[in-house]
Amino acid sequence: METECDAGKGVVKRGKPEEGFAMSDSESVPSAAAGATTDVAAEAVAGPLPPANALSAPGASAPPDPSPRTPGSAPALPRTALEIAAGYAFTGPALDLGALLWDGTCLPDAGIRIPLPMLNRHGLVAGATGTGKTKTLQLIAEQLSAQGVPVFLADVKGDVSGISAPGTANDRVASRAAEVHQKWTATGFPAEFYALGGLGHGIPVRATITSFGPVLLSKVLQLNHTQEQSLGLVFHYADQKGLELLDLKDLRAVVAFLVSDEGKAELKNIGGLSTATAGVILRSLTAFEAQGMADFFGEPEFDTAELLRTAPDGRGVVSLLELPAVQDRPQLFSTFLMWLLADLFHDLPEVGDSDRPKLVFFFDEAHLLFNGASKAFLDAITQTVRLIRSKGVGVFFVTQTPKDVPADVLGQLGNRVQHALRAFTPDDQKALRATVKTFPNSVYDLEELLTGLGTGEAVVTVLSEKGAPTPVAATRLRAPESLMGPVDPADLDRAVTASPLHARYAQAVDRESAYEKLTAAKATKPSDGTRGAKGPDEMAAPAKHREERTGERTEERKGERTVVEQVVGSGMFKSLARSVGTQIGREITRSIFGTARRRR
Repeated sequence: METECDAGKGVVKRGKPEEGFAMSDSESVPSAAAGATTDVAAEAVAGPLPPANALSAPGASAPPDPSPRTPGSAPALPRTALEIAAGYAFTGPALDLGALLWDGTCLPDAGIRIPLPMLNRHGLVAGATGTGKTKTLQLIAEQLSAQGVPVFLADVKGDVSGISAPGTANDRVASRAAEVHQKWTATGFPAEFYALGGLGHGIPVRATITSFGPVLLSKVLQLNHTQEQSLGLVFHYADQKGLELLDLKDLRAVVAFLVSDEGKAELKNIGGLSTATAGVILRSLTAFEAQGMADFFGEPEFDTAELLRTAPDGRGVVSLLELPAVQDRPQLFSTFLMWLLADLFHDLPEVGDSDRPKLVFFFDEAHLLFNGASKAFLDAITQTVRLIRSKGVGVFFVTQTPKDVPADVLGQLGNRVQHALRAFTPDDQKALRATVKTFPNSVYDLEELLTGLGTGEAVVTVLSEKGAPTPVAATRLRAPESLMGPVDPADLDRAVTASPLHARYAQAVDRESAYEKLTAAKATKPSDGTRGAKGPDEMAAPAKHREERTGERTEERKGERTVVEQVVGSGMFKSLARSVGTQIGREITRSIFGTARRRR
């Protein structure tokens, strides 16, 4: 008969020796001799353990404790708990998450940890609202920073900004620190604050339309698959003709040109783009701009290399993207996060397996990224997550349940911190069962455990130093040492203006690009209906063809300077030609997401 007992908001399976070693409450491993270390790894090798059949056989009693415990020493761990704890006794650098929960007791000497080199194997932090996910992010970010690893965090609610300030000691913090044997010290960490388009408190983060690319922009505009492909053709056309798409008005100008009488021939030449679809894209852009979204696109474009910095004292800089001002636009900010990750992906060199990640990227509200995503978008996410590990970047998705993450992505997340789930409805219960199936075999009854965890407790499994999954461990988490709440807005603004990055990104720049060039071309058209300035495609003839012409140009032709001639003569085009080096520099190479590559 199977019985259950409370395991500190967790339930342990009984009577199933094939899944774990069943023990009565009185059974324990003999303690080490007086003066011996109480370290988990040391206890694991302190002496031979009793044979399994001696403890599981009917009527068997626990072996006597051969030596009294030294006053102040930790009690010996039950065999199964010891086996779990031994799975987390790593020899190299690691992050301390907390202490093992077992049979209603927190075992402070059984530490639950994540090896630092395994942070680039990605992870998942999940749990219902109010279960402590944000504090878990803060805890992990603090320790990464302390070990010299830069961190990126999306601060959706504005309550993670406190990581820059020392925490406040109180009874709750003292109690939690005592429970897990944490030497808690109030500490602030080096932080940089950013804001999308400058909306809110932070250094403005902008992207050019060209860099953002058609796949991500289609997600923001909520275009369907056909419209997404058509938008890709528009980008291809602009790339070929050297028309820089820096902001929304540039893209709108190019699409408007393609559906105009002058641009219809161009529309036919690029193929696959109907006038009706171009009109839908144009209306989507106009509506998007009317909602005040234009500020997110433009120059100066944010250089994602800023996320890889360390402070003068060697600690990693925690980059916080402050999102409270745009939290009502989830499609926008979640896609912008993916742009940052995609930009890092194609700019960073391969490093293979390293002793520490170059950056750990926390992707908050991850379900917003996947909702309604096209197959091309999901495929691009999957490939980015799969390949960016070799570039030294770890990605942690933060959401409510694992089912929010597509299976192909979830299968690549080796580190798991699962907070409590609720099972109030049939859908909740279905999600709970699905979550349990994503964990390795466990001695816990995970369905009972996950619905009974308290705030600041979680079920953990990570990759060991050898890359193998560790045993599932119910864990009471440590307390963050920085301020658990937002910093004062005035202090935040002072930190922003004092940053050396403020002068670089604060002021928006609107230089000549596709909008200005197409507007100028239209303005030079004669009012008498005769042919004036030519369209982009008409002036795209290669230089070799022009040199082979035998007839002399007329004075009128010599006096004209068409759109493409202006583009070819521009510094932007010359720079592009140098960086790409193919197709005479006319077409920008693009990455997995269609984002434009940039040379640092």
